[in-house]
Amino acid sequence: MTDNILQIEREDDIALVQLNRPDKRNAINDALLDALGDCFAQQLDGARAVVLYGAGGHFSAGLDLFELMSKRSPDVLVGMRRSRRWHRVFDQIQFGELPVVSVLQGGVIGGGFELAAATHVRVCESSAFFQLPEGQRGIFLGGGGSVRIPRLIGAGRVVEMMLTGRAMNVSEAQQLGLAHYTVPEGQGLAKALELARTIVKNAPATNYAVINGISRIGEMSMGEGFFAETMVTAMTRSAGIDASQRISAFFDGRRERAGKTGE
Repeated sequence: MTDNILQIEREDDIALVQLNRPDKRNAINDALLDALGDCFAQQLDGARAVVLYGAGGHFSAGLDLFELMSKRSPDVLVGMRRSRRWHRVFDQIQFGELPVVSVLQGGVIGGGFELAAATHVRVCESSAFFQLPEGQRGIFLGGGGSVRIPRLIGAGRVVEMMLTGRAMNVSEAQQLGLAHYTVPEGQGLAKALELARTIVKNAPATNYAVINGISRIGEMSMGEGFFAETMVTAMTRSAGIDASQRISAFFDGRRERAGKTGE
C-alpha cells in the first residue's frame, strides 16, 4: 500500500515503511502520526519485520512546529492529548508484534529521535546526527523521549543535550550504544534489509518475546525478572514444532560439524 505521506512497500515478508515528507525533513504532523499508527495497527499483515526510514536526506526533524503553532491552545488538556497520541503510536512500534529496523540519516531531531528510540535495531549512516532542541524552543519532550532515550544513553546526557541543544554525531552515538550499526552514506537501507532478512528467519514467537520481554524484564527486580523470564521461556517453548525443529537443527548442525572435525 502506498499513500502520499507514508509509503509502505513489501519485499517478501519485510515491510518497508518510508516517512514521506522530504520537503519538511519528514517532520511529524498529525497526519503522519495517524498514518504511522494505522500502519502498525492494521496494515502490516503477513510481514515479519519492518524497515523504517525517511525520504530525502533526513530521518525526521521531529514535531512539525508550524502545525503546532497553528493549533496551539491555552487548554492544557489539548497538549496532554497530543502527547498521549504520540505515546500510543510509539508504543505500537516498540511493543508490537514485529521487530523494527530503522535507517537513520541526516537529522534525527526531537520527535524524530523519540521515534528512533522506539525502534529495535538502529542503522546509522555517516550523515546522521541526534539533537534534542526542546530547551531552546521552550517546550519539552512529549513523545516518550524522556522515558526511552535516558534508558539508551543515560539521563545526564539527555539533560545536557536538552539544555545546550548540541548535536551528537554518529561516532558518539555508536560509543553510547545508540547506533547499533554505522555504515557509509547511502548504504543504510541495504544494511537494514540485510538485518531484517536475518531477523525474519527467527521464530515469530521468539521475536515477539525479545521485543516485548527484554526491556520490561530489565526494569524489574531480580526476583520478578527471574519469574518473568521463566514465563516467557515457557511461552516460546510452547510454540511447539517450530521451536522443536530449530533446536533439533541446531544440535544436528553441531553433530555434523563435530563429525567433520573428527575426520
